[in-house]
Amino acid sequence: MHSEKDPISVVCFGDSLTWGFVPGKKSRYGHDVRWTRLLQKELGPEFYVIEDGVNGRTTVFEDPVRGDKNGLEHLATVRKSHMPIDILIIMLGTNDLQDRFQMSADAIGLAMGRILFAATQPTDDVEGHAPKVLLMAPPPLGDFTGKEYEGIYSNAHGSEQSKRLADVYRQLTETYGVAFFDTGSVVSVSNVDAVHLEAEPQKDLAKAIAGVVREKLM
Repeated sequence: MHSEKDPISVVCFGDSLTWGFVPGKKSRYGHDVRWTRLLQKELGPEFYVIEDGVNGRTTVFEDPVRGDKNGLEHLATVRKSHMPIDILIIMLGTNDLQDRFQMSADAIGLAMGRILFAATQPTDDVEGHAPKVLLMAPPPLGDFTGKEYEGIYSNAHGSEQSKRLADVYRQLTETYGVAFFDTGSVVSVSNVDAVHLEAEPQKDLAKAIAGVVREKLM
């Protein structure tokens, strides 16, 4: 039974940016580096931060190359496995910008709308109340010329459409009544791979998110 003395449960639902992927090394940042763990430190013991990041996770799309990356399909299980969830932080959309999906920012927004609808509904479980939701726009992609992911992402499509995601997501928050944060306002992607985050900016991101949680979701 959920006690009033229990910490506030915060689930971070995302992709490799949430998992903590180290650009250029294909490894994971440690607990003292990745923003999700630093968020726990910023929020303090009255909160319990749970990481749920999957490399390559999309919003709603089945990945014909890697498989099992559909975030909407994952969400139902995530909500059940971590319930009761008080706050759900969602950051997805980066992988949808890969060339093989050919999704515009507007199309990704429609997909994210399906996730937000599912996230804001109660489930039929005992502890399945609808959480408060914070939707985060991922930082815009960088320049892929001569880099590892060139051919998977392109400047003409992925990088350009990524610059529009924040505005598209911001509009969704009015429809679904959720909070919004533009991560691109405090962090930029690494010059190493044009997708992931370097170690140092993770501190700034954690601090900014903690502020949003306290100001908009409490």
